[in-house]
Amino acid sequence: MKTIEKFYRKIAEYLAKRVKPQTIQFTISVSFTIVSVCSMGILGVTLYNRFVNRMEDMTIESSEQLLNQTAINLETYLRNMRRISDAMYYSVIKDKDLAVDSVDEEMNLLYEANKDNLISIACYTNDGKLVAAAPVTNEKDNSDIVDQEWFVNAVDQMENLHFSTPHVQNLFDNAAYRYYWVVSLSRAVELTSNGNSTLGVLLVDMNYSSIEQLFNKANTDNSSEYVYLMDSDGEIIYHPKQKLIYTNLYEENNLEAVHYDDGSHQEIFQGEKRLITVKTVSYTGWKIVSVVPMSAFNMGLYGTRMFVIMLMALSMLMIIIINQLVSARIAKPLQRLNESVKEWEAGNLNPTIYVGGSLEVEHLGKTLRSTVEQINQLMHDILYEQEEKRKSELDALQSQINPHFLYNTLDSIVWMIEGERYEDAVFMITQLASLFRISLSRGKTIISVEDEIKHAKNYMNIQKIRYKNSFAIDFSIEEEILHCCTVKLVVQPLLENAIYYGVEGMDGEGEIHVKGYRKEDDIYIEVSDNGLGMPQDMVEQLLTDNNRVRKHGSGVGVINVHNRIRLRFGKPYGLEIESMPDEGTTIRIHLPYIPYEPEKLELLENGKMQELKGGKSNEEK
Repeated sequence: MKTIEKFYRKIAEYLAKRVKPQTIQFTISVSFTIVSVCSMGILGVTLYNRFVNRMEDMTIESSEQLLNQTAINLETYLRNMRRISDAMYYSVIKDKDLAVDSVDEEMNLLYEANKDNLISIACYTNDGKLVAAAPVTNEKDNSDIVDQEWFVNAVDQMENLHFSTPHVQNLFDNAAYRYYWVVSLSRAVELTSNGNSTLGVLLVDMNYSSIEQLFNKANTDNSSEYVYLMDSDGEIIYHPKQKLIYTNLYEENNLEAVHYDDGSHQEIFQGEKRLITVKTVSYTGWKIVSVVPMSAFNMGLYGTRMFVIMLMALSMLMIIIINQLVSARIAKPLQRLNESVKEWEAGNLNPTIYVGGSLEVEHLGKTLRSTVEQINQLMHDILYEQEEKRKSELDALQSQINPHFLYNTLDSIVWMIEGERYEDAVFMITQLASLFRISLSRGKTIISVEDEIKHAKNYMNIQKIRYKNSFAIDFSIEEEILHCCTVKLVVQPLLENAIYYGVEGMDGEGEIHVKGYRKEDDIYIEVSDNGLGMPQDMVEQLLTDNNRVRKHGSGVGVINVHNRIRLRFGKPYGLEIESMPDEGTTIRIHLPYIPYEPEKLELLENGKMQELKGGKSNEEK
């Protein structure tokens, strides 16, 4: 049965896989879908990357335009400051002899004309003495002019104009007690006094607020993009967060950016990726830097990304729907054929196999229909052969039961008659008749536990006469199990072994106990003796070694009983043996609890134990 059912299951699974419509439909649908989606994906990614690159180029271009415009405005402002410095030097100071002429009036006029962008104009000798200043001339005490950075730079590099970083103007007293942030433009000039030329320094203090306003216009955008200004050494001149930088609450990567060439660069600062655009201002070496965080750039691409994703999702959905419709039309005949195979796989041995569709599917349906018919016939033939084989095995085992015992008993009866022990002879003949009546059981294999115990008692009555009551026997059987099913002739061979191998030579001290009881859904019948017992290795051989040579007895052995029980009830059942040398032996019969009822008896006789237990067949168990 196990071989047949496995064969049937494998055939059904194989055919189900071969005609499974989901596989064909899935293959068609997925193949076209993958090709379409990959093509669309490549196209979408390519277009998106081009768009991103274009957006990045536009961002760089926009930053460069902003920087160029800012640089132009700043250069125009610085050029005006330079023009003021040139006008003061070349038109006023250079043509006058300071010992005779005063430059105050011209300096004041020049200041008044440009006072919106200026804080002050001053001229000093090479030893730091004030020559002239506008609009105020009240110089602070202890100003240390010669140590000022702007003064030192002008003296050291006389041919250049020098622009300082923003600082507080601290040279002159102010009546309003205000302090101005300035950017100083200094240069070396030639001073004439009494016809003698000496070195001097011209200082023009530009109003820092003018530069601040210029850059504030460039930073009017509310986004995270911003522009800042630094000198050639990386010192920040203007920054939208300059106050935070001075208080160490904000940091800028200006010391790295000062080394960047003009153009666009990408950097990572404090874990943030940024696009940096640099523009150098003429005359000064100052650098204007535009900073665009890539996160802001990516935020601008969010809408585009969502549009591309939605477009691709809708396209893929349409492709999947179209592919499903096409593949379903192709697979529909195979689906109907697959339903037929599933019906067969579910246990219907005579399913209606679908024949139709294309020529290939129709041919497959006809082939399956023919295969089902052939397999059903093959299963019927093999099942019949298996049942006949099982019955032959049971009959062969049953035929082994105690022919030798019959010969010995008949010899004993003849001996009793010759010795004129007629009552004992009649008793033995009566017990023998009852014993064989139960043994025959009208050809049945399954009998009740009650009949099996009667058979065992008849057998022991005969043996007690033969052995002249040289051992004791007692039966303790629960009434609950008397009306349960058992294979016949399972207790008597165990009693026979208990006599021959256990208590035969114990001179009247031998004891045999038969006990029957129920435990959960099983019943147990134990045959125990206090005989010689046996070692563990011999116990292990009793139920496995069928070729073991026995000294005497019926020749059947416990393995015969064990095999007959398992053939009828399955592998979980049979015999269990416990024995210790010089302590005796206990053999336990393990049977399922099945009431002795006509319908159950019929199922057991026909080998349908699985229908009683609701589980697997005997062979599978």
